[in-house]
Amino acid sequence: KNTHATAAIIRKMTLTRAKAFLENVLAHKECVPFRRFNGGIGRCAQAKQWKTSQGRWPAKSSKHILHLLKNAESNAQFKGIDPENLYIRHIAVHRACQMRRRTYRAHGRINPFMSTPCHIELILEEKAEKVEKPETRRRNHFRSSSFKATRPK
Repeated sequence: KNTHATAAIIRKMTLTRAKAFLENVLAHKECVPFRRFNGGIGRCAQAKQWKTSQGRWPAKSSKHILHLLKNAESNAQFKGIDPENLYIRHIAVHRACQMRRRTYRAHGRINPFMSTPCHIELILEEKAEKVEKPETRRRNHFRSSSFKATRPK
């Protein structure tokens, strides 16, 4: 759920902004706003920047996504793509298989202790160059006001 909130906020960001944002989250300078899974999430003043009141600083999720972004940046440099022109076109987080452990409780009982890993899909794309639309002459599609249509009687 933390990774979902982190991924949702960096979607459509440029690569440099997303990396700076995640480093700010790790330094507690910016927060990740929680919009979907926000039951019991405390309020913080840094969430006002995103027009919401609930936010956190998920360190594990931020580190993993930051690692993915750095890996994608080095792949782009290897292919000869300028990382300054890249933005996050698609990022998705899906649940993975849970890993099982056990925790020992009072009176000899044992409860499950499950981890909740996730799969992260990340696609970066170069920004398209803006092309100016050629100027064309506009035709007047409306009839002149002096013309009045008459109905047959």
